Amino acid sequence: MSMLTPPGMGGQYRITGDKYPRMRRPRGRRRLVLGLVASVVALGLIGWGTLQLIDVFTGGGSKATAAGPKADCATKVTPSPTPTAPKTLLKPGQITVNVLNATPRSGLAKQAADELRKRGFRIGDIGNATKAYDKKIAGAGIVLGAKSAAQGALPVLGTQLAGAQVKTDARASATEVDLLIGTKFTALTNKQEADQALAALAKPAAAPSSSPKGC
Repeated sequence: MSMLTPPGMGGQYRITGDKYPRMRRPRGRRRLVLGLVASVVALGLIGWGTLQLIDVFTGGGSKATAAGPKADCATKVTPSPTPTAPKTLLKPGQITVNVLNATPRSGLAKQAADELRKRGFRIGDIGNATKAYDKKIAGAGIVLGAKSAAQGALPVLGTQLAGAQVKTDARASATEVDLLIGTKFTALTNKQEADQALAALAKPAAAPSSSPKGC
């Protein structure tokens, strides 16, 4: 029996020679610790994945809700279109029209003047256009008047001849205008269509919406 063998111990516990029993830590505790760590990691991955899925299906709505609506759009409400004040248009009887023929064809100025008179316009001069316009108007015609007539007499007269150009000059009167007949003139706009165009001029225009873009 070896000197290292405690008294009373023998058999399989007998220590002989230079071999000694190896002491090992219990394996159960190591497995328990590894299992707890793996469980915590797995739960963290599951939670992160769940949050990602919620974000995908909701389009990040939770963040938008937390941040609140855009400052520019939160308090602005698009108002219903409100009509602006109707234009104060001149009546045909308040407008004097000089009818001038700028074509080689004779009789067009008198023809147009007679029709305008029937429609209530006052007729001034009837004759040929000046050299500045004679045989130089390629379209149906031109309505010509003072700058102050641009929002009054000129658009009213323009309803009587579809396709007429509108021009202004340095004259003073806002109620006396010229109708210059061009080479493509055949006749004035028929009365029904001219009356509809006059009615459209008098209609109020809708005010633009004040809501900003992107809201």
